[in-house]
Amino acid sequence: MVISRKMQVRLNVLLVTVAILVIVVFSMYSMGYLDELTHILAKDNYIFYWMLLVGVFAEIVAGSMGMGYGVICTTTLLFLNIPPHIVSASIHSAESFTTAAGSISHIKLKNVSKTLVRKLAIPAVIGAIIGALSLTYLGEYYSKITKTIIAFYTLYLGFQILSNAFKPKQNKALKRKTNLTSLGLIGGFIDSFAGGGWGPLVTGTLIKNAFTPRFAVGSSTVAKFILTITAAITFFFTLGIQHWNIILGLLIGGIITAPFSAMLTARLPVKKMFLFIGSLVIVMSLITIYKSIFK
Repeated sequence: MVISRKMQVRLNVLLVTVAILVIVVFSMYSMGYLDELTHILAKDNYIFYWMLLVGVFAEIVAGSMGMGYGVICTTTLLFLNIPPHIVSASIHSAESFTTAAGSISHIKLKNVSKTLVRKLAIPAVIGAIIGALSLTYLGEYYSKITKTIIAFYTLYLGFQILSNAFKPKQNKALKRKTNLTSLGLIGGFIDSFAGGGWGPLVTGTLIKNAFTPRFAVGSSTVAKFILTITAAITFFFTLGIQHWNIILGLLIGGIITAPFSAMLTARLPVKKMFLFIGSLVIVMSLITIYKSIFK
C-alpha cells in the first residue's frame, strides 16, 4: 500500500507522541510515581478515560466529514456538566496540537492559499480574543445562562450537520462573493466562545460559495490553527490550566486517531455519518437545554 505524504506526516506525529508517552511512563515507573499517576487519572469519576474516548470519536468524525471536532467535544462536555469556560479552554488547548498536525499536512500538500489564510486568520484572531474574554467572564459568573446559549447553538449546528445529508451537489460554475473579514471575525468569536463551530460555519461557507474545496479546507484549517493557539493562550492567561485531565484525554485520543482518519474517510458512509452525528448532537443538546432550564 502506498502511503500519501499527508498520511506519512500524521504517522510521524503519532510515532513521536507515542515515543514521548512511553518515555514519560517508563520514567515515572522507574521513579515509583506510576501508582500516583494512575490515582490522578482516576479523579473526577475517571473523566480522563472518557475524554480519551471522546477525542477518538471526535477525530473520526472530523476526519470523515471535515468538521465536527469542536461540536462533538463541546456537546459532550456540556452534557457532562463541565462549566462553559472550562469546556472551550480545554478543547482549544487540545486542538492546538491536533490542528497543528493538520495544518502541516495541508501545507506540505500545497492545499493552502496564503491570501485566503491571511484574510481569514487576522479577523479570526480578533474574534477569538473577544470570544475567550467574553466567555471567561460570562462562563464564570453566568454559567447557567451561558451554558443554555451554547447548547442552543450546538442544537443549531446539529440541524446543520443533519441537513448536509440531504444537500444536492453544489454548482461550482459561479463563485459567490464572500466577505472573508466578517466570516473570519464571526467564525473566530463563535469558535472561541462556543468551543467549536469554525468548520461548519467557515469551511462550509467557503465550499458552498464555490471556493475550490482543497484550498477551502486547507486554508481554513491553517486559519483555524492560528485562532486556536490565540484562544488557548488567552484562556491560559485568564483562567490558567484547569482540568488538565480533560485536555490530556482529548489530546491523546485525537492524536492517536488522526493518522488513520484519512483512511476512514474513504471507507465510512459519509451521508449516514451526517445523519448519525447530527441526530446525536441534537439529542444531547436538547437534554443539556432541558437540564439547564428546568434543573
